Amino acid sequence: MEKQRYQPYKNIDAYISGFPEDIQVTLQKIRQAIKKAAPQAEEAISYGMPAFRQNGVLVYFAAFKDHIGFFPASSGVANFTKELAGYSTSKGTVRFPLNAPIPYPLIEKITRFRVAENLDKVK
Repeated sequence: MEKQRYQPYKNIDAYISGFPEDIQVTLQKIRQAIKKAAPQAEEAISYGMPAFRQNGVLVYFAAFKDHIGFFPASSGVANFTKELAGYSTSKGTVRFPLNAPIPYPLIEKITRFRVAENLDKVK
């Protein structure tokens, strides 16, 4: 039998519930920041991670051993290089260390950018 690649979570609540309480609080705050910035977005699980969709995927987020991964596509990282200078990034990923404050307003700002970007693609 082939090993399943991603944990088959039914929804974001199921994903978050699998973590220690302190991480759950952080993940819920990230979820709320994204919802605030994209109130029309639909929640989903994609690639085994929480995702928000509106005219395509806006952002993903996930908890790891020592950081929270935030995945706003390559444009979401490239357009905020100044604000993200203190964080580890790669093409479409930002890593927020668990031992430092999470920048929820920046998550909102990047998510709003992604909403506008996806809307422009539809037009």
